[in-house]
Amino acid sequence: MLATYSFTIWGLWLISMTVFIQYNVAAIAHRTQRHYVPGIVDDKLSHESFVFRSHRTFLNSHENLLMIFGPALLGMLVGMDAYWLGMLVWVYAIARILHMALYYVTKTANNPSPRSYFYMVGSMANLVLFVMLGLHLTA
Repeated sequence: MLATYSFTIWGLWLISMTVFIQYNVAAIAHRTQRHYVPGIVDDKLSHESFVFRSHRTFLNSHENLLMIFGPALLGMLVGMDAYWLGMLVWVYAIARILHMALYYVTKTANNPSPRSYFYMVGSMANLVLFVMLGLHLTA
């Protein structure tokens, strides 16, 4: 199974590593605040603050982890097509990295912002994965 799904597994590793990096960036940014309190981000901060944006980037990715990991792992367990499973995981992984990069540099609360488009690409990859998994399970 590991050899068959190595492309998917590497994609899941990249997603995990991205969230790990986001966690560390947010932790370092958080500690630059004048009135630093562990685990608390000043609720007066908004998109103009890198502390806010790095914190939201990490939380957003953290909130979405189960949505990709669950169906990807289930897909491997039930023998989904390895090529398509891997492609969907990698589209999601790359979309999340681009979402992260744009969230770090875009100081706007306007929607849609440039990051929103990559969030939607990741969400669409996830939706296609759910549909393909459902079709595989009913076949």
